[in-house]
Amino acid sequence: MRTFALAAVLMTSLTSSQAPLERKGPIDRWDEAVPLGNGLTGGLLWGSKGVLRLSLDRGDLWDLREAPGTERPDFTYENMKKWVAERRQDKIDELFDSPYNHAFPTKIPGGRIEFEGFEATSFGLDLASAEGSVNGDQVRAFFSAVAPVAMVRFSGSVPRPKLIVPAALAKLGYTVAKVETEAGRMSFVQQAAAGLTYCVALEVRGQEVAIAIATNAKGDPRTEAFKQIDRALASGYEREHAKHKAWWKKFWAVSSVTLPDPKLQAHYDLVKYFYGSASRKGAPPMPLQGVWTADDGNLPPWKGDYHNDLNTQTTYLPYPTAGLFESGESWTEFNWKLLPTYKKFAKSFYGVEGAVIPGVMTLDGKPLTGWGMYSLSPTNGAWIAHQFERHWKLSGDRKFLRERAYPFCSAIGTALASLLGPGGQLPLSSSPEIHDNTLKAWLKPNSSYDGELMRWLFGALHEMAREMGKPEEAAHWRKVERSIPPSVRDVDGGFAFSEGEFYRDSHRHFSHAMAVHPLGIAPKATIDPTLDRILQHGTQAWTGYSFSWFAAMLARSDRPDQALRFLTDYERAFILPNGFHVNGDQSGTGLSGFTYRPFTLEGNFLFMDAVHEMLIRSTGGVVKVFPAIPTAWSRAEFRDLRAEGGFKVSARFTGRNAVWVRIEATSDAVLKLADPFGPAGDWEGKLEFKNGVASRAMKRGEVLEGRFLE
Repeated sequence: MRTFALAAVLMTSLTSSQAPLERKGPIDRWDEAVPLGNGLTGGLLWGSKGVLRLSLDRGDLWDLREAPGTERPDFTYENMKKWVAERRQDKIDELFDSPYNHAFPTKIPGGRIEFEGFEATSFGLDLASAEGSVNGDQVRAFFSAVAPVAMVRFSGSVPRPKLIVPAALAKLGYTVAKVETEAGRMSFVQQAAAGLTYCVALEVRGQEVAIAIATNAKGDPRTEAFKQIDRALASGYEREHAKHKAWWKKFWAVSSVTLPDPKLQAHYDLVKYFYGSASRKGAPPMPLQGVWTADDGNLPPWKGDYHNDLNTQTTYLPYPTAGLFESGESWTEFNWKLLPTYKKFAKSFYGVEGAVIPGVMTLDGKPLTGWGMYSLSPTNGAWIAHQFERHWKLSGDRKFLRERAYPFCSAIGTALASLLGPGGQLPLSSSPEIHDNTLKAWLKPNSSYDGELMRWLFGALHEMAREMGKPEEAAHWRKVERSIPPSVRDVDGGFAFSEGEFYRDSHRHFSHAMAVHPLGIAPKATIDPTLDRILQHGTQAWTGYSFSWFAAMLARSDRPDQALRFLTDYERAFILPNGFHVNGDQSGTGLSGFTYRPFTLEGNFLFMDAVHEMLIRSTGGVVKVFPAIPTAWSRAEFRDLRAEGGFKVSARFTGRNAVWVRIEATSDAVLKLADPFGPAGDWEGKLEFKNGVASRAMKRGEVLEGRFLE
């Protein structure tokens, strides 16, 4: 059960967002701590039994030694096809699964600071200013949004600090560093693998503590760490926090959502906060645990890596609708810079031109393997390409289309088109994570997952090429798109996993339903049967993200009351007291047979996406305002959410109707807007609806505003 509670009552205006969160009592687990961060570095504030703790992390702390086995000459797609054809599970495991069993490559933790003799009785997080607190204002802490430093201020004298090197580093064969102490300063310099050296350092001056983590990327890490510390302490906590607050004020001003449910409102705001604190342009994007790597004496679960068969894609799914493009560029620029690595992998492993993205990978884009039918599936890259297309469409940024989206997507498309055999089929096919790591997991091509991702990608490339005036390339992509055979349907008309593989048991991953959500290309007749069959088989084999993902699917499919049910189940059963999504059911109510605890972030962001799907929809180019409002909601409001074409849309509804809508064009684009909004409305004669849709060419900066009867 959640024990964070809103400290302020939800109000009717948009200023209700960012209400502070409070927690009574001590926190004795790292994964329930108050999360702080600035995109590059992160911290977890927690404590009990007379010790206040701050667990530390930095996004680029990785052991990047190559996964043993991936360098073998027989580590190839040709051999994968051979061993699948011969049904050699032993060979498949040896080549394409066992490399994941080694300790490295892996994300690694940063360290911990303990303040001994401090008794914590309550914790807080001020979302508006991204500041943590302990015992009211006895301790305040923030990770600067404008500098690579964290600061802690005590109201009295600073308790004796202790700097702890992660014991888990010994599991990687490292000689664990020793802490050096001198005149209020403490630090350790850790020699890691593959040339990485990093320093964790702190200094106490008066009532203030400054902390920095630096690597050898810019020279001596200890010198760099103390340079940042000296600058911050010379400026002081209040001045540094003022600059930090100014950054966060701009962040929160980008957009806002107001919901009638205080618990859902609090979680939406917290997830948005996660974008600001864990994803920043110029810093590594969020892996499974963001900038909050496990601090329990072990290496992080699932290596804290980049899982590209759902996790990364859904973590970065809702940012364009919220207009948080700077947070999203952490992900798009990361993948863009790795494009040469992806091209090399396409050539060396698959033997084709273009680019293929490993389904499970390291910070530097190398394959980690593990369940090879998914971790080495070439279509996972098409799902990442989908995010490039969404970034373009919802930003309206044609430069991004020319310089990022189309080149990236076409590289992915080139490789997939080269892999296609007769009848538009891939040589191998699967559907994450159906049948786990068994021979049954190799499905008859094409699975719905593979086929619908390729159908979407080649169709999107056709649209992009036409938009840029490249008719020959557009015709090429259209031809490839039409070569993809229809996905197999179940007896009721919904999507099957593949030929002979139907949704007959509860499962956590709805990989067969990609066309419903997020791709939005499913024929109308397939949608309800697909969702109904998922409902029919229940939630016993679901994990946390399944609930928030299915809520988004239901909202996308005009089933808002069911969507609200699954959002509510997710919120009450699959988040820890600090809001982190966990995979297992924590409620004890039997919602799922999974009750384990590891936290990953994708479920949080699927929650955010589901809320967006209730409030605004523009998939297909027609903007729909409040398309999926549950009957239990008497009002809702949002400001400056994004729609395709780059439009900023703001709206409010009371009762069952919209009462106010405002649309601003951020680029020259044609607005297509769906009606109705209410019994009567006034658009000042600027919109005329025909067959339920109004169309109007708008110039950048132009605003349309409509008011309607309640």
